[in-house]
Order: sequence, then structure tokens, then C-alpha cells
Amino acid sequence: MGATSAIAEATARIFAQRGDSLYLVGRRVDRLESIAADLKVRGAAVVGVQAMDASDLAAHESMLVTAEQTLGALDTVLIAHGTLSDQKACETSAELTVHELTTNGVSVVALLTLIAQRFESRKSGTIAVISSVAGDRGRQNNYVYGSAKALVSAFLSGLRQRLSKSGVAVITIKPGFVDTPMTAALPHTPLYASAARVGGGIVRAVDSGRDGVVYLPWWWRFVMLVVKALPESVFKRLSF
Repeated sequence: MGATSAIAEATARIFAQRGDSLYLVGRRVDRLESIAADLKVRGAAVVGVQAMDASDLAAHESMLVTAEQTLGALDTVLIAHGTLSDQKACETSAELTVHELTTNGVSVVALLTLIAQRFESRKSGTIAVISSVAGDRGRQNNYVYGSAKALVSAFLSGLRQRLSKSGVAVITIKPGFVDTPMTAALPHTPLYASAARVGGGIVRAVDSGRDGVVYLPWWWRFVMLVVKALPESVFKRLSF
């Protein structure tokens, strides 16, 4: 899901190179078809595509049915869609705020609910979802986006506990800053990682067979431990 994102595409390339079958879902069919053609050249056994806006919750079930028919079954799902919310615009528009929360949070929860039912009944599978370090603590610069990611992370935590009894792995992926088209307009620092690096980390997490929370790169876990530990009186005076 969100197959046209830079991180999802980098991840799919690794899966393709080892001959996996893939089903790509995103909003732009032309971009999906371009990525699909590239993945076939790289070695993917099967590549199906479907245009879908993840915020169209009513379309989720039929999309999953079509994906299952195309691939025969689903064993791994990566949810990677999202938008980088315009925080300042959201502060003056309740409608835009709700839209961003739906795109980055509610739509993910809706998809997870349907996917979890399938994997739980089969007692197998891996669910990997890209959340964000932004969900670890709300910050004035991006708290609308961060709130949506916090919803996703909390939902995944409960889902992981529930599905562990069925042998289903649930992985929360928390990247830090990633150099992608979505962040192109932002000032870059040495803290930025490439989409290829994050994609490689996602594949390693999926292949490990273990569930849990994965920070990418790994050192973001310790950065966010410090951020979360800051007293509120200190945190409020900071500008980031």
C-alpha cells in the first residue's frame, strides 16, 4: 500500500530481485505501471497493480480480494502510504486537519482491521507498517502528522499483542528523516537517511520473522528516548 512512495519502491526492488510476487497499490496508475515494469526486469515473478486512494475506506475490501486473486494468497503486507501534513495550514483548517488524520491514521487502521482478520484466520503472515518517530512525542512543527502516526503506533501495539497468539508478526517501522520527494522542500541535515537504506532495513525486519518496533536507522531509538524523557517544562521552551 502506497507503492509509489520512495521507501516502498526501494523495498519492492529488493523483494523483486529475489523473485517474489508483488501487488502494488497507490493513487497514480501511470506511476504504478512504471514501477511494475521496472520490478519485472529486476526479477519479480508476478507484479499486479491497482489504483486506489487509501482514504476511500469502502474500496479496501475489494482491493484485498483482487490482490489475493492475483497472488494466490497474501503472506506479507507493507503499508507505506501517507502525506507530510502542512502543519501551519492545518492550524487554521479543521477540515484539512481531519483530512490529514484520515490519510495518515484512520485509513491505515481501517486497512489493518481487514488484513488482521485474514492473517489471524490463517494463523500466519507478516504485517509491516511505516509509522514515524514523529508519533513518539507531539512537536509544534508537525503535531497533526505526529498525532496520526501515534494513532498508528498505538493500534499496532495492541494488534501485535492480539495476533501474537496466532503466529502473525506485526512490525512497526519508525523511520527518522528520509531523503524522499516528500521531504525535498525541507532543509536537510546529516540525520537524513536514503530511501534505499530504510528499504533495506524493512526487508531485514520482515525476513527476521520477529515482530516489534524497528527504528530506522537504528540510532533513532536512542534519539527519541532522549526526546521523550525531556520534562514538559523544558520541552515547551524548545523550538523544534
